[in-house]
Amino acid sequence: MSDQSLPRVVVIGGGTGMPVLLRGLKSFPIDLTSIVTVADDGGSSGRLRDELSMPAPGDIRNVIAALSDAEPMLLDLFQHRFANGNGLSGHSMGNLLLAAMTSVTGDFLNGITEISRVLNVKGKILPIANQNMFLHAEMDDGTIVSGESNIPKSGKKIKRVFLSPEPVQPLPEAVEAVKQADLVIVAPGSLYTSTLPNMIVSQIGDALRETQGKVVYVCNVMTQYGETTGYTAADHIQAIYDHIGEGCLHSIVVHNQEIDETMQQKYAEENASPVIYDTERLLELGIEIIEGDIIDPDQRSLRHDTYKVAQLLVSLLQSEQNKKE
Repeated sequence: MSDQSLPRVVVIGGGTGMPVLLRGLKSFPIDLTSIVTVADDGGSSGRLRDELSMPAPGDIRNVIAALSDAEPMLLDLFQHRFANGNGLSGHSMGNLLLAAMTSVTGDFLNGITEISRVLNVKGKILPIANQNMFLHAEMDDGTIVSGESNIPKSGKKIKRVFLSPEPVQPLPEAVEAVKQADLVIVAPGSLYTSTLPNMIVSQIGDALRETQGKVVYVCNVMTQYGETTGYTAADHIQAIYDHIGEGCLHSIVVHNQEIDETMQQKYAEENASPVIYDTERLLELGIEIIEGDIIDPDQRSLRHDTYKVAQLLVSLLQSEQNKKE
């Protein structure tokens, strides 16, 4: 249950970046709500979506695992992916449980709530919408690519992304959570296929502008081939503005240390390079820059450090509250 006396923090996102943030935030005394994209159409998620006409469960599953205080063995079971067997191969146990619970309770949100209770999840997890939705991209050359998993593969520059069916009805609880938040965090992740699918849902963009809380975007550290090749930090912000208008973001969190040369070479093989922080342009866009050493040095890939980022965001929350007092 939410505690009215605790500061309200909302995290919006999907993909692999969001659980990293949440694992750190869950240990702080905050009232935490996660608003998660359900536009995934690849792998197990995509198959369940097609067969059962339910919203994609994959990103929700990873958020449940990140916020759960269940026994490690139970979480291993929840995240287990079947390797063999005709019908089950590639399916994740957690996705199947979410599909089953949706069927038992008759509703995707109820299914998430029940599984969250069973796995002792910290805070509330809300899908951005309680319906099946599809992501499309219009490319610079005017062609349309459909399906979240197909968009980065096209190799073309993305002009904009949009959802069908239009308009997607966001969960009223999600819109309300954003409006009532003390701090809204836009999680790092694939800009066009994890971050923007939430923000372009009607009413969410408005809620981000109307909220009394501070809205902070945790910027990606590396560019992503097929989505943000050559993008600077300001290009990420501009893409969000182009989709939902200005005034929806207040601050950006950036990593302010050099990226290790060996790591850069490894990423260069995937046509990815460090995101350049073009300070002047960010300031021209009206964005406050918050910088810190926020990368986990022990990872084999470049990941935000769960606890460093959480610490930075919570200290931001505290300084905002001190201003109000």
